[in-house]
Amino acid sequence: MKQSKSELIEAVRLLAKEKGLSEEMLFSTIEEALKSAYKKNLPRGSVEPNNIVARVDRTDGSMRIYTRMIVAENVESPASQISLEEARIIRPTAEIDDLVDKDVTPSGFLRVAAQSAKQVILQKIREAERQGVYEEYVDKKDEILTAVVQRITERAVFVELGNTEGILENDQLIPGETLHEGDHIKVYVLEVQHGAVSAHAPQVRVSRIHPNLVKRLFEMEVPEIAAGIVTIKSISREAGSRTKMAVYSSDPMIDPVGACVGLHGGRVDRVVKELNDEKIDIIKWSDDPVEFVANALNPAHVLSVFTTEGEKICRVVVPDSQLSLAIGKEGQNARLAARLTGWKIDIKSQSQAAQMDDMEADITTTGFMTPMEYDPDALLGGDDDTL
Repeated sequence: MKQSKSELIEAVRLLAKEKGLSEEMLFSTIEEALKSAYKKNLPRGSVEPNNIVARVDRTDGSMRIYTRMIVAENVESPASQISLEEARIIRPTAEIDDLVDKDVTPSGFLRVAAQSAKQVILQKIREAERQGVYEEYVDKKDEILTAVVQRITERAVFVELGNTEGILENDQLIPGETLHEGDHIKVYVLEVQHGAVSAHAPQVRVSRIHPNLVKRLFEMEVPEIAAGIVTIKSISREAGSRTKMAVYSSDPMIDPVGACVGLHGGRVDRVVKELNDEKIDIIKWSDDPVEFVANALNPAHVLSVFTTEGEKICRVVVPDSQLSLAIGKEGQNARLAARLTGWKIDIKSQSQAAQMDDMEADITTTGFMTPMEYDPDALLGGDDDTL
């Protein structure tokens, strides 16, 4: 028995050191497990369950069960009271109304106790490992990680994130994207939760459709963004189809659009490839809503922008030949531009605008630029800005 006792002390010390746990916490947990094990087979009326005390000797690892009893002159409740004579066998200085702990360790209980202690230690190891994984990944929320596809089910794709598994649910997959086991992909961490059941590892939910995935990818590809010179002001995205991203440079010598596009489109091409060939419009942000809205409708040429006083509503006029381009397939270009700018945008062709005789009465013109001033090639650096 000395060997098993010394093994317990050694196991507690090693676990505490390796997992960063308190030795006292481990001993206390083992004592609680011993109490639970004893109570399971406790004969009714033998002792008071609430008075049970378990002790593990911190020196030699010996384990005993006691029941805490009141010293009484006349014992009326043997389950909770003890005579003065019997109490003084346990503690010679005992007096009436004192509390003494009577050893009630059953024969053969030490084998059960050793097994309980082992289970507690194993459980604490698992809990410590789960907590370590949780603490590692909870700080990665809103970050981008490289994942390896492990298995694909009807409801989700499970990916390896290093020390844990991530869940890429079907509604977080890029529409039309086909993944295979072993594929390396970039994912955006939505949230990290402790397992719903204590035995489960932390759950890391990841996404391929979140707009911030695009933002993080550009932060990785564009040094000017990492350095804080170029800022991504806003993003609107319809994953798998098209993204619009507004960028700004604090240095007038650096073109924010050109920095994101890269030499021969190399930087944006790498992001597009990672996103399954999703089209990306990179436009120049402006604090002037008229200019910003006009830029956001790239690749369409904008003739003029009219805003409604006191409301974030604007009317945009484009050449007749540009109307369908400005609106986009199924309204996508206009819809993404509205989300990007935060303005409700009503697009009219030049001929439609000419027929609206009451326009000036209802709408205050706060900005007007000529077609040359709104030339997307001049503002956005050429056709490479849309992929």
